[in-house]
Amino acid sequence: MAASETDKYGDDAEALRRLGATREKILSQLETVIVGQRQVIDELLLTIFAGGHALLVGVPGLAKTLLVSSLAKCLSLKFHRIQFTPDLMPSDITGTEVIQDDPATGHRRFKFLRGPVFANVILADEINRTPPKTQAALLEAMQERQVSVGGEDYKLAEPFFVLATQNPIEQEGTYPLPEAQLDRFLLNILVDYPSADEELDIMRLATGPDVGEPREVLSGEAIVELAGLVRRIAVAEHVFLYARGIVRASRPGGETAPDFVKRYVRWGCGPRASLGLILAGKARAALRGRPCVDIDDINAVAPPVMRHRLILNFEAQSEDLTTDDIIARLVENQGALRHA
Repeated sequence: MAASETDKYGDDAEALRRLGATREKILSQLETVIVGQRQVIDELLLTIFAGGHALLVGVPGLAKTLLVSSLAKCLSLKFHRIQFTPDLMPSDITGTEVIQDDPATGHRRFKFLRGPVFANVILADEINRTPPKTQAALLEAMQERQVSVGGEDYKLAEPFFVLATQNPIEQEGTYPLPEAQLDRFLLNILVDYPSADEELDIMRLATGPDVGEPREVLSGEAIVELAGLVRRIAVAEHVFLYARGIVRASRPGGETAPDFVKRYVRWGCGPRASLGLILAGKARAALRGRPCVDIDDINAVAPPVMRHRLILNFEAQSEDLTTDDIIARLVENQGALRHA
């Protein structure tokens, strides 16, 4: 990192102030190409500054690709989009070895040609349309931050984020991610339809003569530095206990599970949800220029952190309950216990 940027982010209090201002600059730049979706953008920023990965769930045509590519431009990051299809192979993602003649010696040798995963921001478009073997190749890169080919390990660039999309409607011919692999995503972000006014603005913007272009706001090196700052955000003991309480109450076999969890939940959240609540809570506090996490931060990040980690039973589905309904009741229940 350049000396000027190190000085710029050296003092935590000043860095937090600048990070809060930077968030507003990023939002302002994205508004030149994206209409609405403020909560989605906020949750994407949480993912990036927490150093995690996100799954974006929404129907086609909601500008998910445009949003991710525009965000990568704002953050001066190398962006690659991978369209997942049933015939996609692991080597199409990670890269492959080819035989190449060495003109100096006349001998042949293997050379590794890097795949599209060697970028900072990977958009895994419709990740559930490719078989598990290919999904696993990407998920290994997400977890290990490296690719192993021919007995050699190739480190991925820093920062590295996978933002995968999934269509919630079409499920025929798809390969849904197993729960253990879904657990690797820090956040599950719902991308909803725009409001009536927003849809009108989209029509005007997308069909106009001059579509805006977002400008760079941060460098990749600064993002790595600020991700370290997020880790240093303070968390009081009562906030740790509150987050733990929500997660443990989601497990129907646990001692603290309320009656509605025992009735509607088949499997509750694992320990990664507890970690996710704290880490996403730290990122939310930092992006708002605050030096410590509060209960409101935990409540705000609970839905995207937990919704892909809860498995509801048939009774819940028959009553049209969603994981978000259960999470809302868990948060309400934990708040009541805290004030009892």
